[in-house]
Amino acid sequence: MSGTNLPLTLANLLLRPAFGSRRDPERVFERIVGKAGPVDGDEWFVDSFRPLLREWAGDEELSPVGWQSAQAHVRRHLTNRARIRRLIAENPAIAQEPVEKPVFVVGLPRTATTLTHGVLSLSDEHRCPRLWELLAPGLEPAPRERKKAVTAARRTLDGTYLLSPRFREIHPMTAEGPEEDTFLLPHALVPLSQARLPEYHARQFERDFVPDYRHLKECFQVLQYGRPRRRWILKSPMHTGNLDALLRVFPDATLVWTHRDPATAVASFCSLVECGMAISRRRIDLHTLGATWLDLLSRSVRRGLAARDGFPREAVVDVPYSWLGTDPAAGAPKLYGAVGARWTDADAARLPTVATHLRGSRPHRYDLARYGLTKADVEAAFTEYNALRAEVDRT
Repeated sequence: MSGTNLPLTLANLLLRPAFGSRRDPERVFERIVGKAGPVDGDEWFVDSFRPLLREWAGDEELSPVGWQSAQAHVRRHLTNRARIRRLIAENPAIAQEPVEKPVFVVGLPRTATTLTHGVLSLSDEHRCPRLWELLAPGLEPAPRERKKAVTAARRTLDGTYLLSPRFREIHPMTAEGPEEDTFLLPHALVPLSQARLPEYHARQFERDFVPDYRHLKECFQVLQYGRPRRRWILKSPMHTGNLDALLRVFPDATLVWTHRDPATAVASFCSLVECGMAISRRRIDLHTLGATWLDLLSRSVRRGLAARDGFPREAVVDVPYSWLGTDPAAGAPKLYGAVGARWTDADAARLPTVATHLRGSRPHRYDLARYGLTKADVEAAFTEYNALRAEVDRT
Protein backbone atom coordinates (compact mmCIF):
# COMPACT_ATOMS: atom_id res chain seq x y z
CA MET A 1 0.00 0.00 0.00
CA SER A 2 1.49 3.33 -0.95
CA GLY A 3 0.52 6.89 -1.67
CA THR A 4 -1.34 9.47 0.38
CA ASN A 5 -4.93 8.75 1.33
CA LEU A 6 -6.42 12.23 1.68
CA PRO A 7 -9.80 11.16 3.18
CA LEU A 8 -7.99 9.05 5.82
CA THR A 9 -5.59 11.88 6.61
CA LEU A 10 -8.47 14.32 7.06
CA ALA A 11 -10.43 11.86 9.20
CA ASN A 12 -7.47 11.42 11.53
CA LEU A 13 -7.06 15.19 11.83
CA LEU A 14 -10.75 15.66 12.64
CA LEU A 15 -10.68 12.92 15.27
CA ARG A 16 -7.40 13.96 16.88
CA PRO A 17 -9.01 16.14 19.61
CA ALA A 18 -10.87 13.06 20.92
CA PHE A 19 -7.82 10.80 20.62
CA GLY A 20 -6.59 11.70 24.09
CA SER A 21 -9.48 9.77 25.67
CA ARG A 22 -7.60 6.53 25.00
CA ARG A 23 -5.38 7.44 27.98
CA ASP A 24 -8.37 6.61 30.18
CA PRO A 25 -10.00 3.56 28.56
CA GLU A 26 -11.81 2.61 31.79
CA ARG A 27 -13.74 5.87 31.74
CA VAL A 28 -14.51 5.45 28.04
CA PHE A 29 -15.71 1.91 28.67
CA GLU A 30 -18.01 2.93 31.51
CA ARG A 31 -19.50 5.63 29.31
CA ILE A 32 -20.19 3.07 26.56
CA VAL A 33 -21.78 0.67 29.07
CA GLY A 34 -23.98 3.44 30.44
CA LYS A 35 -25.35 4.25 27.02
CA ALA A 36 -25.70 0.63 25.84
CA GLY A 37 -28.40 -0.34 28.33
CA PRO A 38 -28.99 -2.50 31.43
CA VAL A 39 -26.37 -5.12 32.26
CA ASP A 40 -28.11 -6.97 35.12
CA GLY A 41 -27.30 -10.66 34.70
CA ASP A 42 -25.05 -9.91 31.72
CA GLU A 43 -21.91 -8.94 33.60
CA TRP A 44 -20.05 -11.88 32.00
CA PHE A 45 -20.73 -10.43 28.56
CA VAL A 46 -20.04 -6.80 29.38
CA ASP A 47 -16.90 -7.34 31.44
CA SER A 48 -15.29 -9.47 28.73
CA PHE A 49 -14.98 -6.35 26.57
CA ARG A 50 -13.25 -4.28 29.24
CA PRO A 51 -9.74 -5.80 28.81
CA LEU A 52 -10.17 -5.70 25.02
CA LEU A 53 -10.78 -1.94 24.94
CA ARG A 54 -7.95 -1.38 27.43
CA GLU A 55 -5.48 -3.33 25.29
CA TRP A 56 -6.75 -1.73 22.08
CA ALA A 57 -6.13 1.72 23.60
CA GLY A 58 -2.56 0.67 24.41
CA ASP A 59 -1.56 -0.11 20.82
CA GLU A 60 1.22 2.42 20.31
CA GLU A 61 0.57 2.72 16.57
CA LEU A 62 -3.18 3.21 16.90
CA SER A 63 -4.50 6.13 14.89
CA PRO A 64 -7.40 8.43 15.84
CA VAL A 65 -9.56 6.56 13.32
CA GLY A 66 -8.42 3.30 14.90
CA TRP A 67 -9.44 4.46 18.37
CA GLN A 68 -12.82 5.50 17.03
CA SER A 69 -13.18 2.04 15.45
CA ALA A 70 -12.28 0.33 18.72
CA GLN A 71 -14.99 2.20 20.59
CA ALA A 72 -17.51 1.52 17.82
CA HIS A 73 -16.73 -2.21 17.96
CA VAL A 74 -17.34 -2.44 21.70
CA ARG A 75 -20.37 -0.14 21.57
CA ARG A 76 -22.05 -2.20 18.84
CA HIS A 77 -21.66 -5.50 20.67
CA LEU A 78 -22.84 -4.14 24.02
CA THR A 79 -25.77 -2.24 22.51
CA ASN A 80 -26.87 -5.26 20.47
CA ARG A 81 -26.62 -7.54 23.50
CA ALA A 82 -28.79 -5.20 25.58
CA ARG A 83 -31.36 -5.01 22.78
CA ILE A 84 -31.50 -8.79 22.29
CA ARG A 85 -31.97 -9.44 26.02
CA ARG A 86 -34.65 -6.73 26.26
CA LEU A 87 -36.60 -8.13 23.29
CA ILE A 88 -36.53 -11.65 24.73
CA ALA A 89 -37.70 -10.35 28.12
CA GLU A 90 -40.58 -8.51 26.43
CA ASN A 91 -41.43 -11.45 24.15
CA PRO A 92 -40.58 -14.70 26.00
CA ALA A 93 -41.76 -16.78 23.02
CA ILE A 94 -38.60 -15.69 21.17
CA ALA A 95 -36.59 -18.10 23.32
CA GLN A 96 -38.68 -20.99 21.94
CA GLU A 97 -38.03 -20.16 18.28
CA PRO A 98 -36.44 -23.26 16.69
CA VAL A 99 -33.28 -22.72 14.67
CA GLU A 100 -33.47 -25.97 12.75
CA LYS A 101 -30.74 -27.56 10.63
CA PRO A 102 -28.79 -24.35 9.95
CA VAL A 103 -25.95 -24.38 7.46
CA PHE A 104 -22.64 -22.80 8.50
CA VAL A 105 -20.06 -22.11 5.80
CA VAL A 106 -16.63 -22.44 7.40
CA GLY A 107 -13.00 -22.96 6.41
CA LEU A 108 -10.04 -20.71 5.80
CA PRO A 109 -10.88 -17.16 4.66
CA ARG A 110 -10.42 -16.45 0.96
CA THR A 111 -11.46 -19.99 0.00
CA ALA A 112 -14.72 -18.97 -1.73
CA THR A 113 -16.64 -18.89 1.56
CA THR A 114 -18.42 -15.70 0.46
CA LEU A 115 -19.31 -17.16 -2.94
CA THR A 116 -20.52 -20.38 -1.30
CA HIS A 117 -22.65 -18.39 1.13
CA GLY A 118 -24.07 -16.31 -1.70
CA VAL A 119 -24.96 -19.36 -3.78
CA LEU A 120 -26.69 -21.09 -0.86
CA SER A 121 -28.57 -17.86 -0.14
CA LEU A 122 -30.20 -17.86 -3.58
CA SER A 123 -33.00 -20.24 -2.63
CA ASP A 124 -36.36 -18.88 -1.52
CA GLU A 125 -36.37 -21.71 1.03
CA HIS A 126 -33.28 -20.31 2.73
CA ARG A 127 -32.77 -17.34 5.06
CA CYS A 128 -29.49 -15.48 5.38
CA PRO A 129 -28.78 -12.45 7.54
CA ARG A 130 -28.31 -9.17 5.67
CA LEU A 131 -25.64 -6.69 6.67
CA TRP A 132 -28.15 -4.10 7.91
CA GLU A 133 -29.69 -6.75 10.19
CA LEU A 134 -26.34 -7.89 11.54
CA LEU A 135 -25.28 -4.38 12.52
CA ALA A 136 -28.41 -3.87 14.65
CA PRO A 137 -30.47 -7.10 14.96
CA GLY A 138 -34.07 -6.71 16.02
CA LEU A 139 -37.66 -7.63 15.28
CA GLU A 140 -39.25 -7.05 11.87
CA PRO A 141 -39.13 -3.26 11.46
CA ALA A 142 -41.74 -1.03 9.93
CA PRO A 143 -40.85 0.08 6.38
CA ARG A 144 -39.62 3.46 7.57
CA GLU A 145 -37.40 1.92 10.27
CA ARG A 146 -36.07 -0.63 7.82
CA LYS A 147 -35.11 2.13 5.41
CA LYS A 148 -33.27 3.95 8.22
CA ALA A 149 -31.36 0.78 9.16
CA VAL A 150 -30.36 0.12 5.55
CA THR A 151 -29.26 3.73 5.14
CA ALA A 152 -27.14 3.50 8.30
CA ALA A 153 -25.47 0.32 7.00
CA ARG A 154 -24.76 1.99 3.66
CA ARG A 155 -23.15 4.93 5.41
CA THR A 156 -20.94 2.57 7.41
CA LEU A 157 -19.84 0.82 4.23
CA ASP A 158 -19.34 4.08 2.34
CA GLY A 159 -17.13 5.35 5.15
CA THR A 160 -15.02 2.19 5.10
CA TYR A 161 -14.60 2.30 1.33
CA LEU A 162 -13.79 6.01 1.38
CA LEU A 163 -10.97 5.40 3.85
CA SER A 164 -9.80 2.22 2.10
CA PRO A 165 -10.90 2.05 -1.56
CA ARG A 166 -8.97 -1.17 -2.10
CA PHE A 167 -11.09 -2.92 0.53
CA ARG A 168 -14.07 -2.67 -1.82
CA GLU A 169 -12.08 -4.43 -4.54
CA ILE A 170 -11.00 -7.28 -2.28
CA HIS A 171 -14.23 -7.86 -0.35
CA PRO A 172 -17.27 -6.18 -1.93
CA MET A 173 -20.24 -5.78 0.41
CA THR A 174 -23.69 -4.24 0.21
CA ALA A 175 -26.04 -3.12 2.96
CA GLU A 176 -28.83 -5.43 1.78
CA GLY A 177 -26.64 -8.34 0.73
CA PRO A 178 -25.96 -11.54 2.67
CA GLU A 179 -23.08 -11.12 5.07
CA GLU A 180 -21.20 -13.22 7.58
CA ASP A 181 -22.45 -13.54 11.13
CA THR A 182 -19.04 -12.57 12.53
CA PHE A 183 -20.73 -9.21 13.12
CA LEU A 184 -22.76 -10.92 15.87
CA LEU A 185 -20.09 -13.21 17.33
CA PRO A 186 -18.81 -11.37 20.43
CA HIS A 187 -15.20 -12.55 20.60
CA ALA A 188 -14.15 -13.37 17.05
CA LEU A 189 -10.75 -12.55 15.57
CA VAL A 190 -11.93 -9.27 14.01
CA PRO A 191 -10.11 -6.88 16.41
CA LEU A 192 -6.81 -8.54 15.48
CA SER A 193 -7.27 -7.29 11.94
CA GLN A 194 -7.29 -3.70 13.21
CA ALA A 195 -4.75 -3.54 16.03
CA ARG A 196 -1.86 -5.35 17.67
CA LEU A 197 -3.46 -7.21 20.58
CA PRO A 198 -1.17 -10.01 21.84
CA GLU A 199 -3.23 -10.68 25.00
CA TYR A 200 -6.48 -10.94 23.04
CA HIS A 201 -4.64 -13.16 20.56
CA ALA A 202 -3.60 -15.56 23.33
CA ARG A 203 -7.09 -15.63 24.89
CA GLN A 204 -8.67 -16.82 21.64
CA PHE A 205 -7.37 -20.31 22.27
CA GLU A 206 -8.33 -20.39 25.95
CA ARG A 207 -11.87 -19.00 25.80
CA ASP A 208 -15.01 -21.07 26.24
CA PHE A 209 -17.00 -20.04 23.16
CA VAL A 210 -20.23 -21.82 24.10
CA PRO A 211 -21.75 -18.63 25.67
CA ASP A 212 -20.83 -16.74 22.47
CA TYR A 213 -22.77 -19.22 20.36
CA ARG A 214 -25.73 -19.13 22.73
CA HIS A 215 -25.79 -15.37 22.19
CA LEU A 216 -25.54 -15.98 18.43
CA LYS A 217 -28.55 -18.31 18.56
CA GLU A 218 -30.56 -15.72 20.49
CA CYS A 219 -29.80 -13.19 17.75
CA PHE A 220 -31.14 -15.58 15.10
CA GLN A 221 -34.22 -16.28 17.22
CA VAL A 222 -34.92 -12.55 17.40
CA LEU A 223 -34.40 -12.14 13.66
CA GLN A 224 -36.73 -15.09 13.00
CA TYR A 225 -39.51 -14.19 15.44
CA GLY A 226 -42.74 -13.19 13.70
CA ARG A 227 -41.30 -13.91 10.26
CA PRO A 228 -41.54 -16.95 7.96
CA ARG A 229 -39.33 -19.77 9.18
CA ARG A 230 -36.75 -20.80 6.64
CA ARG A 231 -33.46 -22.64 6.87
CA TRP A 232 -30.67 -20.37 8.07
CA ILE A 233 -27.62 -20.07 5.82
CA LEU A 234 -24.73 -18.64 7.83
CA LYS A 235 -21.07 -18.06 7.20
CA SER A 236 -17.81 -17.07 8.78
CA PRO A 237 -14.26 -18.42 8.52
CA MET A 238 -13.98 -17.33 12.17
CA HIS A 239 -16.15 -20.30 13.18
CA THR A 240 -13.50 -22.79 12.08
CA GLY A 241 -11.61 -22.75 15.38
CA ASN A 242 -14.82 -23.02 17.43
CA LEU A 243 -16.65 -25.92 15.78
CA ASP A 244 -17.01 -27.86 19.02
CA ALA A 245 -18.82 -24.92 20.68
CA LEU A 246 -20.89 -24.30 17.54
CA LEU A 247 -22.16 -27.89 17.40
CA ARG A 248 -22.99 -27.89 21.12
CA VAL A 249 -25.39 -24.99 20.55
CA PHE A 250 -26.54 -26.01 17.05
CA PRO A 251 -26.37 -29.83 17.24
CA ASP A 252 -28.22 -30.41 13.95
CA ALA A 253 -26.12 -27.93 11.94
CA THR A 254 -24.50 -28.80 8.62
CA LEU A 255 -20.96 -27.48 8.23
CA VAL A 256 -19.92 -26.60 4.69
CA TRP A 257 -16.10 -26.52 4.76
CA THR A 258 -14.58 -24.82 1.73
CA HIS A 259 -11.05 -25.75 0.64
CA ARG A 260 -8.22 -24.04 -1.23
CA ASP A 261 -4.43 -24.06 -1.24
CA PRO A 262 -3.60 -22.46 2.14
CA ALA A 263 -0.59 -20.58 0.75
CA THR A 264 -2.94 -18.73 -1.61
CA ALA A 265 -5.60 -18.23 1.06
CA VAL A 266 -3.14 -16.88 3.67
CA ALA A 267 -1.52 -14.46 1.22
CA SER A 268 -4.90 -13.17 0.06
CA PHE A 269 -6.18 -12.75 3.61
CA CYS A 270 -3.04 -10.95 4.77
CA SER A 271 -3.64 -8.48 1.94
CA LEU A 272 -7.19 -7.92 3.17
CA VAL A 273 -6.00 -7.44 6.77
CA GLU A 274 -3.41 -4.92 5.56
CA CYS A 275 -6.26 -2.85 4.11
CA GLY A 276 -8.03 -2.80 7.46
CA MET A 277 -4.91 -2.00 9.44
CA ALA A 278 -4.03 0.83 7.08
CA ILE A 279 -7.17 2.57 8.37
CA SER A 280 -6.62 1.85 12.06
CA ARG A 281 -2.85 2.10 12.56
CA ARG A 282 -0.24 4.70 11.65
CA ARG A 283 2.37 2.10 10.72
CA ILE A 284 2.09 -1.60 9.93
CA ASP A 285 4.82 -4.17 10.45
CA LEU A 286 3.91 -6.47 7.56
CA HIS A 287 6.09 -9.34 8.78
CA THR A 288 4.38 -9.24 12.19
CA LEU A 289 1.04 -9.20 10.41
CA GLY A 290 2.03 -12.31 8.45
CA ALA A 291 3.31 -14.18 11.51
CA THR A 292 0.20 -13.27 13.52
CA TRP A 293 -2.27 -14.49 10.96
CA LEU A 294 -0.32 -17.59 10.01
CA ASP A 295 -0.54 -18.58 13.68
CA LEU A 296 -4.20 -17.63 14.08
CA LEU A 297 -5.38 -19.32 10.89
CA SER A 298 -3.32 -22.48 11.23
CA ARG A 299 -4.27 -22.99 14.88
CA SER A 300 -7.93 -22.39 14.05
CA VAL A 301 -7.81 -24.99 11.31
CA ARG A 302 -6.05 -27.52 13.53
CA ARG A 303 -8.73 -27.02 16.20
CA GLY A 304 -11.39 -27.42 13.53
CA LEU A 305 -9.83 -30.65 12.27
CA ALA A 306 -9.65 -32.05 15.80
CA ALA A 307 -13.29 -31.15 16.45
CA ARG A 308 -14.66 -32.60 13.22
CA ASP A 309 -13.17 -36.00 14.06
CA GLY A 310 -15.92 -36.30 16.67
CA PHE A 311 -18.80 -35.19 14.42
CA PRO A 312 -21.13 -37.47 12.47
CA ARG A 313 -19.88 -37.86 8.91
CA GLU A 314 -23.02 -36.26 7.49
CA ALA A 315 -22.47 -33.09 9.56
CA VAL A 316 -19.60 -31.90 7.35
CA VAL A 317 -19.72 -31.19 3.61
CA ASP A 318 -16.30 -30.62 2.04
CA VAL A 319 -16.33 -28.23 -0.91
CA PRO A 320 -13.15 -27.94 -3.02
CA TYR A 321 -12.43 -24.51 -4.49
CA SER A 322 -13.04 -25.86 -8.00
CA TRP A 323 -16.74 -26.45 -7.32
CA LEU A 324 -17.62 -22.75 -7.35
CA GLY A 325 -14.34 -20.95 -7.99
CA THR A 326 -13.92 -22.60 -11.40
CA ASP A 327 -17.39 -23.54 -12.64
CA PRO A 328 -20.25 -22.28 -10.44
CA ALA A 329 -22.95 -23.50 -12.85
CA ALA A 330 -21.77 -27.08 -12.40
CA GLY A 331 -20.79 -26.77 -8.75
CA ALA A 332 -23.91 -25.08 -7.39
CA PRO A 333 -26.30 -28.03 -7.95
CA LYS A 334 -23.75 -30.36 -6.33
CA LEU A 335 -23.51 -28.03 -3.34
CA TYR A 336 -27.28 -27.93 -2.91
CA GLY A 337 -27.52 -31.70 -3.16
CA ALA A 338 -24.80 -32.12 -0.56
CA VAL A 339 -26.69 -30.04 2.04
CA GLY A 340 -30.04 -31.62 1.22
CA ALA A 341 -31.53 -28.60 -0.56
CA ARG A 342 -33.43 -28.27 -3.87
CA TRP A 343 -31.67 -26.55 -6.78
CA THR A 344 -34.29 -24.96 -9.03
CA ASP A 345 -34.37 -23.21 -12.38
CA ALA A 346 -35.06 -19.95 -10.52
CA ASP A 347 -31.86 -20.44 -8.48
CA ALA A 348 -29.89 -21.15 -11.66
CA ALA A 349 -31.23 -17.96 -13.25
CA ARG A 350 -30.04 -15.91 -10.28
CA LEU A 351 -26.61 -17.54 -10.06
CA PRO A 352 -24.78 -15.11 -12.42
CA THR A 353 -25.74 -12.15 -10.22
CA VAL A 354 -23.88 -13.67 -7.27
CA ALA A 355 -20.66 -14.21 -9.21
CA THR A 356 -20.84 -10.71 -10.75
CA HIS A 357 -21.45 -8.99 -7.41
CA LEU A 358 -18.36 -10.60 -5.87
CA ARG A 359 -15.99 -9.66 -8.68
CA GLY A 360 -14.01 -6.46 -8.16
CA SER A 361 -13.15 -4.17 -11.05
CA ARG A 362 -9.43 -4.83 -10.52
CA PRO A 363 -7.72 -8.17 -9.95
CA HIS A 364 -6.62 -8.84 -6.38
CA ARG A 365 -2.85 -9.38 -6.37
CA TYR A 366 -0.95 -10.57 -3.31
CA ASP A 367 2.37 -12.13 -2.38
CA LEU A 368 3.36 -14.16 0.68
CA ALA A 369 6.83 -12.62 0.66
CA ARG A 370 5.34 -9.18 1.39
CA TYR A 371 4.33 -10.57 4.79
CA GLY A 372 7.62 -12.31 5.52
CA LEU A 373 6.24 -15.76 4.69
CA THR A 374 7.21 -18.51 2.28
CA LYS A 375 5.17 -21.32 0.79
CA ALA A 376 7.23 -23.73 2.90
CA ASP A 377 6.23 -21.81 6.06
CA VAL A 378 2.56 -22.18 5.21
CA GLU A 379 2.81 -25.82 4.19
CA ALA A 380 4.57 -26.67 7.47
CA ALA A 381 1.80 -24.91 9.45
CA PHE A 382 -0.96 -26.69 7.51
CA THR A 383 0.46 -30.22 7.18
CA GLU A 384 -2.64 -31.97 8.58
CA TYR A 385 -4.98 -29.73 6.62
CA ASN A 386 -3.18 -30.36 3.33
CA ALA A 387 -3.61 -34.09 3.86
CA LEU A 388 -7.37 -33.57 4.20
CA ARG A 389 -7.46 -31.24 1.19
CA ALA A 390 -5.67 -33.82 -0.95
CA GLU A 391 -8.26 -36.40 0.08
CA VAL A 392 -11.12 -34.00 -0.74
CA ASP A 393 -9.63 -33.29 -4.17
CA ARG A 394 -9.47 -37.03 -4.91
CA THR A 395 -13.16 -37.62 -4.15
